[in-house]
Amino acid sequence: MNTPALSIKAQLREAATDWWRSDAPTWVYVFKMVFAGLLALGIGYGLDLESPRSALITVFIVMQPQSGMILAKSFYRVIGTLVGSAAVVVFVGLFAQTPELFLLASALWIGLCTVGSAHNRNFRSYGFVLSGYTVALIGLPSALHPAVTFDSVMTRVSEIMVGIVCVGLVSALVFPQASAPGLVRIIRGRFTAFVDMVSATLGGTADRKQLEATNARFVGDIIGLEAMRSSAIFEDPEVRLRSGRLSRMNSEFMALSTRVHALHQLMNRLHANPAPSARVVIEAISPYYREVQPLLTRASGEPVMSALDAADAALKLDAYKRELPRRVRATRHTLSEQCQSDSAMLDFDTASELLYRVIEELHAYTLTYASLTQRHHEREQWEHSYAPKTSMTTALIAGARAAIVMLALAAFWIVSGWPSGDVAVLNAAAFCAITSAAPDPAKATRTVAIGVLFAAVAGYFYTFHILPRLDGYWMLASALMPVLMLAVYLTTRPAYAGYGLGICIFFPFLAVPDNFAHFNAAGYLNESVALVVSLIVTAVAFMLLLPPTTDWTVRVLEKQLRKQVVDACFGKLAHLALKFESGTRDLMHQITMFTSSRPLLRQKALGWMFATLEVGHAIIELRNELQGIRSEAPDLLPASAYAALNRLREAIPALFAQPSAATLSAALAANDATIAEVQAAIGPHYRERSERHRLQRTLSYLHFIRTALLDEQSPLHTMRAGGQNNTTGARHAT
Repeated sequence: MNTPALSIKAQLREAATDWWRSDAPTWVYVFKMVFAGLLALGIGYGLDLESPRSALITVFIVMQPQSGMILAKSFYRVIGTLVGSAAVVVFVGLFAQTPELFLLASALWIGLCTVGSAHNRNFRSYGFVLSGYTVALIGLPSALHPAVTFDSVMTRVSEIMVGIVCVGLVSALVFPQASAPGLVRIIRGRFTAFVDMVSATLGGTADRKQLEATNARFVGDIIGLEAMRSSAIFEDPEVRLRSGRLSRMNSEFMALSTRVHALHQLMNRLHANPAPSARVVIEAISPYYREVQPLLTRASGEPVMSALDAADAALKLDAYKRELPRRVRATRHTLSEQCQSDSAMLDFDTASELLYRVIEELHAYTLTYASLTQRHHEREQWEHSYAPKTSMTTALIAGARAAIVMLALAAFWIVSGWPSGDVAVLNAAAFCAITSAAPDPAKATRTVAIGVLFAAVAGYFYTFHILPRLDGYWMLASALMPVLMLAVYLTTRPAYAGYGLGICIFFPFLAVPDNFAHFNAAGYLNESVALVVSLIVTAVAFMLLLPPTTDWTVRVLEKQLRKQVVDACFGKLAHLALKFESGTRDLMHQITMFTSSRPLLRQKALGWMFATLEVGHAIIELRNELQGIRSEAPDLLPASAYAALNRLREAIPALFAQPSAATLSAALAANDATIAEVQAAIGPHYRERSERHRLQRTLSYLHFIRTALLDEQSPLHTMRAGGQNNTTGARHAT
């Protein structure tokens, strides 16, 4: 008879457990942020600050789920506010007597800050936003009353500091949610996913679409890991001790994923080649690929996951790497006796060289992952951090847009004499900067505007019907809590985050009284209209002034993506590979954000990313090899070979700068001529093994560049006249 009751009890327990795991963290976060906000408001009243609501708004502006993110955002908010405050003092001192010049200088400053915000990543961009916003927030009232400028600056900084201290303490002490566990999950999940991809790629079970989807996901993982690492170092000393290794892992992961993709593409081209020699090469090299997966598998048969497992895998990879060259030489000797085809030997040399590089970089990546178990390790010495690559064109457009919007509203304010025109100006300037980095800024601004409308209606009800009946801080906090909890909860839901942000910021702005409360219905309506109008004008500006969601923006980013190959050809070799890898993926991440609803554009850009990575990476490797030859054995190549290499170095950038059938044909001709020169330098005569190996590596890079240019799935394929290429150097083609 107790069975049904027990069953119901078990179901209730299971439901409670599921709720605790899924929804409870959200509600804990909501209560924490509301508590921190009301605490900051109470302290502001207690300290007799001029506008305690600024402390409350600061809490909601910097709120983030993890403590590290809050500390990072707070740090840049303080820096931005201090820089903006200094700018206010300078502008008021120079232009207080001429409002027009003051507004012009402020618009230029805000435009520059918006450029900085769009050009930077993570919370660093937020510091630029605050630097510009502070000039509008403090500078506009101060320009009307220059004598109180210093007092206004000190008051503003004090209010912000109260909010930051409150949100930081509450986040760290009340049910703290650290960033480090999430960082560990990302690292472990990415390593496991990458092991699966390597096993599938080298085992021959991965198709191109699957590989493209995986690589596209890895682009987001790389940028997400870097963002979380830069936040976690603020809260966790253990993460700070490993920050160099985490950055190193990101760099090694980018290089390794590029190498694995290149090897997969080369094998795909071999499989697509109907020539019998291609089949011979596949049969010769494939056994080596099948040997890689066991190296990344534990004794129990499960894939390597933790850093402890990675230590054992690193030992196996090291032993395999030491034996690989000897075994490949033996296989090559056997292959040369079976097959007299130059193209087959070139294919084998290129595939074996790529395989060795994959094993070498996989070993380094695994070593770095294994080193995370130790607090101090020699692999921590890594100074080459992730280098983002933002389009300066789009950043300048965002800055110009913010300046134009501010000047237009400022002109209307001066001409009309609108009492709340300053509110419209500073709010429009702030949201032009804040939403400029969003995938669809106009849509983001519209959702915030709807939240502002709700805040205006609810704020009017609170201000004129509830606040007059309240007595003291505790009653005020109780009255504010329901709306604030709703607003914070909405920010945790991606579809409603814009509405929640509008309520979080503007409901306190309109409804929370200053220390000297005053009730002015006309002033309230003026400010509400100013807020809504400023957001409408901002949304219209995003839709009319070179909107970032147009195909033109994607084409600009795509052109800059291809320009990465130009940088690979002519950039300084020091740290060039890392800059190339991170810059290419950062640009692709931006394109992915702008093309979320346009899969065809995204697919085309993804094709250019892979073409850029393949050719650019091979060019950098070729340049490194040639630098070694020039410095150690300059006579290894004749003058004609160096001349051919220089012509190739000119032809490849021309192709990616202006892709066309003519530039593609010129690049292929230059590549064929260079291959012929290097083959002649190798010759049939005797050479030392190290010299021959050096020349074969050079030849392998050149051959891989050719196969990448001829890839039928590359965007370059459509530029070949009639789908066919010239027959010059056909014997080298895969």
